[in-house]
Amino acid sequence: MIILAATPIGNLGDASRRLVEALENAAVVAAEDTRTTQRLLAALGIANRPRLIALHDHNEKQRAAELVALAADEDVLVVSDAGMPTVSDPGYGLVAEAAARGVTVTALPGPSAVVTALAVSGLPTDRFTFEGFLPRKAGDRRNTAAALAGERRTMVFFESPSRLAASLADLAGAFGGARRAAVCRELTKLHEEVRRGTLDELAAWAAEGVRGEIVVVVAGAAAREVPFPDAVTQVLELTRQGMRLKDAAGEVSAHTGHSSRELYQAALAVRG
Repeated sequence: MIILAATPIGNLGDASRRLVEALENAAVVAAEDTRTTQRLLAALGIANRPRLIALHDHNEKQRAAELVALAADEDVLVVSDAGMPTVSDPGYGLVAEAAARGVTVTALPGPSAVVTALAVSGLPTDRFTFEGFLPRKAGDRRNTAAALAGERRTMVFFESPSRLAASLADLAGAFGGARRAAVCRELTKLHEEVRRGTLDELAAWAAEGVRGEIVVVVAGAAAREVPFPDAVTQVLELTRQGMRLKDAAGEVSAHTGHSSRELYQAALAVRG
């Protein structure tokens, strides 16, 4: 069996009883960084010394088959450095391999920086999307931001302190500087901070320098008041400019709130 175990994202007090018991009894632990896991074992006062196997971004593709084969005979506990494995951390390839081979996968739920930041952001939580890290290169980052400009769900991003100011500025350029957002820093730790404001305000604040683990939460785009017939006209205009009908319907849907499927069918009917 593969057991995905969530570890604290900062405060050791968030380690669940199930996590502690699993670490106390584990024979094999697949860890993102074995040194970090050794420190966690020591911090939690766990005397058990399981076999530690490194599982990280650079070796997961090669190691997944080995771990799945091992998990067919004995439990393999999987941990990342912080939070739930597979969420912007190693583990997805391992789970996919286990599922393909019929090996059971279960989880010990626990801390999540994504959900924690969303909960304290003050932004809508009913629908959200996790976007991971924005691209490092400025051009790629701006292209990604532009593609997300019409997203109506609240968006959650991870970001490094060194790129935070530039990323917020690029998001402001794509979404508009007045878009509401929150920067959550050092969640669950002693110096936890949640800074709320507009993207312009937060970019100016971050330009002075920020430290720690960062999660950025950004409000989704507001639906525009565009009547359905006008939206269909916009779709047809985009197709006349050379865009595929499906893509045109999707683009107009993103900034009007109308169903892309309904726009597609209506435009198709008009075109005959």
